[in-house]
Amino acid sequence: MRLHKLQPVPGSRPNRKRVGRGTSSGHGKTSGRGHKGQNSRSGGGVRPAFEGGQTPLFKRLPKRGFTNINRLEYDVINVKQLNCFKEGTRVNSNQLVKEGLVKKNHGLIKILGDGELNVKLTVVANRFSKSAEKRILDAGGTIEVI
Repeated sequence: MRLHKLQPVPGSRPNRKRVGRGTSSGHGKTSGRGHKGQNSRSGGGVRPAFEGGQTPLFKRLPKRGFTNINRLEYDVINVKQLNCFKEGTRVNSNQLVKEGLVKKNHGLIKILGDGELNVKLTVVANRFSKSAEKRILDAGGTIEVI
């Protein structure tokens, strides 16, 4: 076997349709677009979700709810996930991003109380649930609310 002799399996790569190459090609003159009309023109066709002039579905459905522009979004982490840190570590948002527990640092972090904590840590976050607070303190750690 030689690298310069490699070829795809016959029939796996069909020849592309070369349109507008004369009448005898089978794809000449109108090039498979038919005669006249919107779709025969260059740039022709309708936009996605166009329903032929009928009122589109997105306009027929009623509006519901609203978007709160003051919404705060927290990255949530459970107490059991903090066991990956060494004893005595000061865990903050940068540490969590580095460890891969938070994908992006949105800035706001809330610690939830699911699972057990086996190491003594100083946890720095924006919010703590009551159960998370209790579990961290029971493990001998401390909490800091930013």
